[in-house]
Amino acid sequence: MAIDAATVRKVARLARIAEPEDRLEPLAREISGILAWIEQLEEVDTDGVEPMTTSVAATLPMREDVVTEGGDPAKVLANAPKAAKDFFVVPKVVE
Repeated sequence: MAIDAATVRKVARLARIAEPEDRLEPLAREISGILAWIEQLEEVDTDGVEPMTTSVAATLPMREDVVTEGGDPAKVLANAPKAAKDFFVVPKVVE
């Protein structure tokens, strides 16, 4: 799949990335090379290969799921920068 300068210009505009005109053609060649490499990867036969999440087969240690009182609030909040009524106090992040 070949990418041209017009496509790079459009994608840059959509992504709100300012690219100078003299960089569009080299960037188009670079992106085309990346896409060619991805197309080459599609030719690899992966039939019978199970998907994996890690390169090492490992199982997570299990513990019994038990409901507790949550421990001692004083210990939990000991390192909190600010606490009030047994809760963490955090700055407002949504207006």
